[in-house]
Amino acid sequence: QVELVESGGGLVQTGDSLRLSCAAAGDTFNLAAMGWGCQPPGKEREFVATLHWTGGSTVYTNSVRRRFTISKDNAKNTLYLHMTDLKSADSAVYYCAAGRDEGSFYGTAAMDFWGKGTLVTVSS
Repeated sequence: QVELVESGGGLVQTGDSLRLSCAAAGDTFNLAAMGWGCQPPGKEREFVATLHWTGGSTVYTNSVRRRFTISKDNAKNTLYLHMTDLKSADSAVYYCAAGRDEGSFYGTAAMDFWGKGTLVTVSS
């Protein structure tokens, strides 16, 4: 079992930056990938980005590429999402996810574990 706890959400203005953190605990030794998904108000959860836990490769959805950066700190078992040039369309609950299967690197739909989320609100 893997426990994920997100933090760092909040209310910001258009163009601001924000860094989300996800602390992972439990059986993290054999994870294949971790990532972020988001659920905008009234919509389904969407894929944002993934990071291969051992190789370090990353994948981003088109709308956040060149604005968001996913990274990790192995020593702290922590995943980050650095968000820049935030837009009102980025407002959502952001969820951290982790997966044991290599397929989870290609999309958060294949993830095994999810956090409870952290709310990001971008005000124009």
